[in-house]
Amino acid sequence: MPKEQGRKVIVSNRRARHDYSILDTYEAGLVLVGTEVKSLRAGRASLADAFATVDDGEVWLRGVHIQEYEYGTWTNHEARRKRKLLLHHGEIEKLIGKTKESGLSLVPLSMYFKDGKAKVELALARGRKAHDKRQAIAKRDAEREMAKAMGRAVKGKYRR
Repeated sequence: MPKEQGRKVIVSNRRARHDYSILDTYEAGLVLVGTEVKSLRAGRASLADAFATVDDGEVWLRGVHIQEYEYGTWTNHEARRKRKLLLHHGEIEKLIGKTKESGLSLVPLSMYFKDGKAKVELALARGRKAHDKRQAIAKRDAEREMAKAMGRAVKGKYRR
């Protein structure tokens, strides 16, 4: 059987990019049991209420819902158990220092398979206030309008 190549996204947390200002991102491996991997390959996961914590020098992912594997037996996993994340020691030390600052959280942005291994894109983020969200939306809309206008100007120039 050929080895998997590339990146296959399982689930992404689009709401996190809206609710938080992303300061830094990390790629972390996941410690999973067999039925969790099978369920992830079927695309049955949710990052809606997920967050990460640093406890005793280890990073844990909490609140992730990986649905029980439908063909699992008594060896099936618990849907919302905490899962250990695999990071380098230096990265964990940075995260410990940063999360002690006020207002910074660890939020999972996406879950994916990279070369056959389950990974999580973890973000160091600061929560946005309501007015910050409005400003971000207005800025994005203005950039989109400028891109449209530039596109129309370029097309108009080449049509002559």
